[in-house]
Amino acid sequence: MFAISRSSPLPHSDNGYAAIRARTEALCAPLATDDYQVQSVIDTSPPKWHLAHVTWFFETFLLKPFLAGYQPLDARYEQIFNSYYNSVGPFHPRAQRHTLSRPTVEQVYEYRAHVDRHMADLIESCAREDAALMGKRLTLGLNHEQQHQELLLMDIKRNFFANPMYPVYSANAPAASAESAPMRWLDVPGGIREIGCGGGGFAFDNEQPRHKVFLRDFRLGSRAVTNADYLEFIDAGGYERAELWLSDGWSAVRERAWNAPLYWLSLDGEWHEMTLSGLNVLDPAAPVCHVSYYEADAFARWRDARLPTEAEWEAAAGGEPIEGNFVESGAYHPRPAAGGDDRQWYGDVWEWTASAYSPYPGYRPLEGALGEYNGKFMSSQYVLRGGCCATPVSHMRATYRNFFYPQDRWPFTGIRLARDG
Repeated sequence: MFAISRSSPLPHSDNGYAAIRARTEALCAPLATDDYQVQSVIDTSPPKWHLAHVTWFFETFLLKPFLAGYQPLDARYEQIFNSYYNSVGPFHPRAQRHTLSRPTVEQVYEYRAHVDRHMADLIESCAREDAALMGKRLTLGLNHEQQHQELLLMDIKRNFFANPMYPVYSANAPAASAESAPMRWLDVPGGIREIGCGGGGFAFDNEQPRHKVFLRDFRLGSRAVTNADYLEFIDAGGYERAELWLSDGWSAVRERAWNAPLYWLSLDGEWHEMTLSGLNVLDPAAPVCHVSYYEADAFARWRDARLPTEAEWEAAAGGEPIEGNFVESGAYHPRPAAGGDDRQWYGDVWEWTASAYSPYPGYRPLEGALGEYNGKFMSSQYVLRGGCCATPVSHMRATYRNFFYPQDRWPFTGIRLARDG
């Protein structure tokens, strides 16, 4: 466990910089020193790398261009902790991040403290002609760090699952529920609707511009698909019926020997699930989680349904309050839908949509190296909506477009069903 000692507190006008940076370190507090180095699969990154990369972002896009006389703690970090920004320069291969035993964990925390001290100086001196640009980059950097807070929890869970000891990250094991609210079909009228961000707050460039779409009448499930629902699919031989699967999905099932969601283990005839509180008996009422797009699509087809488009999802949920089971609950795991308002629009699980991750009409990436943030990934991925149990609530909005490859299962991904009206 490591603590940062800053030379002076950050100013109150820091747009939440101090609180968000502290939250990242709080998420790492349960880790042992050895945990910081683990990268169990190429999809994940070591926690140490996450801590350093988000720091690199502030150094690269704020301190170096805007703080006169700034000197990096170590010039070699520019390459080591660059993720994928070709416009900045070369970067260490993602698959080899686990080889970086140096800098040490302690040195990474020293790097964070060094950047934080200089960011305090920059924020305090922001009354200048480039203050507007600095403010935009600061806000982007903070949202970037919140994305990595979510990735930290996802990656820690995947790394711990690779360990046969099934380590416990948090002792707050989710309580099992007797049952979930029954799923109802919600009728949503079609017509000309608008989706995307039209201003009035921060949004990533891929959420813009706001534009019109035409929707036919449709229906959405009132809650996310549960583990009990998905068990029915498994028991009906869902993983053995090629007719339910997209071609690439069926190939993945056979090549990767999928027979259940990631983190499910059958022990002594009973399903268990790896969680951030260790290995627990599967809660049938909780939303099914850690399924790929292929599995979500196959399940929907088996249920004589489909996945919603992202436009349908936003049209239905756009006016709903941003409330739900987010990271602030401390559960770090999806919870069952319950009570009178059981629609689960936000939190718990990211919901796969049938929409390819592609640019909105009129989309323009950011200028310069930051144009690589989103735009260059608009290929071969699908959009997910709604946030999850690892998402900071202040980071979520109705227009947020997350995206993953269709085979990805380590994120907190789940399913909501749709049908034509």
